[in-house]
Amino acid sequence: MNNHNRAAQLRQDLNAHSYRYYVLDDPIITDGEYDKLYHELKALEEADPNLITPDSPTQRAGYEPLSDLPKVQHPKPILSLSNAFDGDDLRAWLERIQKRLAEDTVLDFVVEPKFDGLSIVLTYQDGVLVQAATRGNGEIGDDVTANVRTIGTIPLKIPVIEPSEKIHIPARLVVRGEVLFLKSDFAELNKRQQAEDLPLYINARNTASGTLKQKDARITATRPLTAFVYAIVDADGAVPNTQWDTLQYLKTLGFHMASDSQYFDTLDATIEYAEGFVEKRESLPYEIDGLVIKVNHNPTFEELGVVGKDPRGATAYKFPAQEATTTLIDVTANVGRTGVLTPTAILEPVFLGVTVRNASLHNYEQIRDKDIRLGDTVIVKRSGDVIPYVVGPVISARTGHEQPILPPAVCPVCNSPVIQPEGEVAYYCTNPACPERVARNLIFFVSRAAMDIDGLGEQGIRLLLEKKLITDEADLFLFDTSQLSNLEGWGEKKVANLNTSLERAKQRPLATLLSSLGIRNVGATVARLITEQLPTMEAISQATAEELEAIDGIGGVIAEAVVEWFAEARNKTLIQKFQQAGLTLEAQTTLQASDVFSGLSFVLTGTLPTMTRDEAAALITSHGGTIKSSVSKKTDYVVAGDAAGSKLTKAQNLGITILDQQGLLDLIAAG
Repeated sequence: MNNHNRAAQLRQDLNAHSYRYYVLDDPIITDGEYDKLYHELKALEEADPNLITPDSPTQRAGYEPLSDLPKVQHPKPILSLSNAFDGDDLRAWLERIQKRLAEDTVLDFVVEPKFDGLSIVLTYQDGVLVQAATRGNGEIGDDVTANVRTIGTIPLKIPVIEPSEKIHIPARLVVRGEVLFLKSDFAELNKRQQAEDLPLYINARNTASGTLKQKDARITATRPLTAFVYAIVDADGAVPNTQWDTLQYLKTLGFHMASDSQYFDTLDATIEYAEGFVEKRESLPYEIDGLVIKVNHNPTFEELGVVGKDPRGATAYKFPAQEATTTLIDVTANVGRTGVLTPTAILEPVFLGVTVRNASLHNYEQIRDKDIRLGDTVIVKRSGDVIPYVVGPVISARTGHEQPILPPAVCPVCNSPVIQPEGEVAYYCTNPACPERVARNLIFFVSRAAMDIDGLGEQGIRLLLEKKLITDEADLFLFDTSQLSNLEGWGEKKVANLNTSLERAKQRPLATLLSSLGIRNVGATVARLITEQLPTMEAISQATAEELEAIDGIGGVIAEAVVEWFAEARNKTLIQKFQQAGLTLEAQTTLQASDVFSGLSFVLTGTLPTMTRDEAAALITSHGGTIKSSVSKKTDYVVAGDAAGSKLTKAQNLGITILDQQGLLDLIAAG
């Protein structure tokens, strides 16, 4: 195929994909795949300008939005960006723009996160928000003023803070920003969906777009959108003449700004920062797909002008693709420690930084709600160290040969019947003695999140089961560990260390033991609530569902799960064996050591060096503090260990004091 025909084919394909993405909101390829086609066309046009046509995607910003919302004419074009994928691309960009400037022009740069959200244009008249519009086709957007007013991070009046004589506010100010969901807020939104037995949202960006374009602003108000502002589009009056000063100015006015923007006086320093930022991507509280690099001096930026739909003075440094399309070949069901069957997709291998062959399908209800079928072309996403998962099917790519995916009728390991309890999403293997359930329970039991028994990971547990040295959790404390000396990899020192760890585990608090047993929905917080009211294992085992449900924070589902677990003959035997082995089966009465933490609330996250979360919680409460399960503005301290997750991120965003284990101990000593 010659270049002329190839360019024509690319124009046709890209225009079709753009229409599906921008108008129908039903793309059949990922952003990364679109970018690859787009840059192929752009390279052909740069090599031969005669190939450029008026309908080329390189010459326009998009399509008219398909919506019956009122339309808004933007005061200036709301442009998109060209892309760069490595340092060489950025150097080539600099070389191109320098040719258009005087030889003695010195350039500096601002780097900003490239949000994976929805562009928004906000107009303020005399400091009051009078209009908000989507980007639309870059010239005309949808009027979403009523919906934007529900977003707490967008000021209805500026300045938000007390005005200063040094701050000039133009009579008319038009700014550009991005509307999106923070990662934690999107997760909470899906928890609400799940609790209300509604389909889960798949893609945060598409959900933000749909939320912002709701005809009923009351629906928008129920969804926790966030907005960041990053540019001035137009103004009646003087504004800062550099982008870096513009960001500081907007922040002073009270706009919500990203904390990850940076200034650099050379492109080499910019490139070094950009290349290193990829590793930071997963720790951010919001999704980004790259960084935006801008010429800092605004008059120079304007002088450089626009090429096609892109300003010459800025470019997007795109990160490696995290999504791709591939074929769903098969689905297998993995059995978890509580018997939950988790479907896993077997995929035609696809490269996403690493070669991905398997991906999570979450649960069978999501498969049903998303209408995922065997043989489908599916979108797969990989984000950092998170297990790759199937986002959803590309329905438009179906051939008619795809087959429905149904939950298995029997357990794939032990052939026992599978059930779906009323009111639950999950399907369960009904056999408590299922070999895989037993193994998974034991693996969890010895983990740091549970009884923290050093020296026994998954490989060690499966070896002990294979050699029939143990059959349940209590056997870990009863079997003759000297038998391990006959097994490969188990020297005298390793056996001695295991014995020490087992003896230490016997002293774990009752709440820790209870939360380690694999009872459905009974984690550390629930176990602590139960043991505070029922301070012995015997009392817990004999409690009725009504008695358990009477405990503050314990609902009917949890109460039934506890009663059912203790009713199993196998588990009754297990508790007897725990008593025989000398484990702690009574909650120790905690004496009030001091009131140094009186009136203070704490949230625990991650794994601490030498104490479990229950031990840390007991220490805090013994000094008058209160333990909370989630971070809010009212939280006083977050105690964070290794592998702390979204709670730590949220605390950092809210400016809450973060303590490590030693910091907690120092705080007690200082009081």
